[in-house]
Amino acid sequence: MDLPVTPGVGLEELETLATRAATVIERLRSRVYAPGTEKRLELQFNVRSAAEMVGRTEKAIRDAEGDGRLPEPAKDPATNRRTGYSLAEVNRMREVFGTLPHRAPDDPAMVLAVQNFKGGVAKSTLVTHMAQFFALRGYRVCVIDCDSQASTTAIFGLNPDVDVDEEEDTLYPFLQHGGPKTLHYALRATYWPGIALIPANLGLYDAEYEFAARMARDPAFVLDRLRDGIASISDQFDIILLDPPPALGMISLSVLRAAGALLIPAPPNNVDFGSTAHFLKMMASTLGEIARHGGARDYAFVKILATKMNDQKSAHVAIKRMMDAVFPSDMLRATLKDSAEIDNATANLSTVYELTGAQTRTETHKRCRVYLDAIGRELEIAIRKTWPSHHAALRKEGIL
Repeated sequence: MDLPVTPGVGLEELETLATRAATVIERLRSRVYAPGTEKRLELQFNVRSAAEMVGRTEKAIRDAEGDGRLPEPAKDPATNRRTGYSLAEVNRMREVFGTLPHRAPDDPAMVLAVQNFKGGVAKSTLVTHMAQFFALRGYRVCVIDCDSQASTTAIFGLNPDVDVDEEEDTLYPFLQHGGPKTLHYALRATYWPGIALIPANLGLYDAEYEFAARMARDPAFVLDRLRDGIASISDQFDIILLDPPPALGMISLSVLRAAGALLIPAPPNNVDFGSTAHFLKMMASTLGEIARHGGARDYAFVKILATKMNDQKSAHVAIKRMMDAVFPSDMLRATLKDSAEIDNATANLSTVYELTGAQTRTETHKRCRVYLDAIGRELEIAIRKTWPSHHAALRKEGIL
């Protein structure tokens, strides 16, 4: 007896699936990107928190407000109590007291790529949260979304399909031969004080094909174009974070060439860690090949971070222990835990650092902030070590 033949799936059926998926995405985005609204940062800091962030006493802040160096704080008309300070106001305090942590003009801007050729390892989660961690610390940050999936762009409040034009707003024009001379055209201010964004959308994927076609006849252009673009804007920033595609493509090669340091997210399970091991081998081979065409590329540091870590899973604990043994000086001590807090924030195209009100008083949120801050502090120290102007302060802090 003949078995029934399963009908094939052709182009028409695939287009139907794509249309249905797009409808679901549009419904999700319509909930987040409501008409006539834009994302805003609602964070407010009381005077104690502001004093800790600024590195001065509460009395010093009140004295500065009293003598006019700082504006009078806003107060609730009903209670006559301070309503709190915004991040922009905290940065104004840092400016007045001379505690902004900016690098000196002679220090190189840190170009940090969060790189792994495998998807689903928390690249965009790290880029968005670390950008905001550094902004809270007072650094000038630029985020460059190099991934056509545009997850980072969406979390920063832009609808990639509506708010971003690949012919004007993304890296795509710059990566074309004869494109703009600098990346200034693509820089966008965000609702986060201190963070600028170069967004992405699906159109950026076309650059992969164009770069691949150009590689054989002009490898120097392909490999160095992004690095040159970053150099054209780097004087404005302390830290530039790159979110590359989760694949070994031409844009990923450009990111490896442009980066000054690498952060490699690696979940501690057999499949993902195996992929990370292959990534490291491929990266070494790829960098060797790139060096033949455009010179060797050294990094200030390369750090591996265990992501999506679940301490209740014995396999995770065992593999993390192995990672620490294999990479004793290359692993970050902190880990990015598998957290419902991050998942819930991401589902609303947000981050843990943006949450306000009652949701920040739960133990889950507090734990999540602790390990995100721990990652940020380790990276901050690694970055500051690359800035000669910070060495005296690092020695005073007992770090150098």
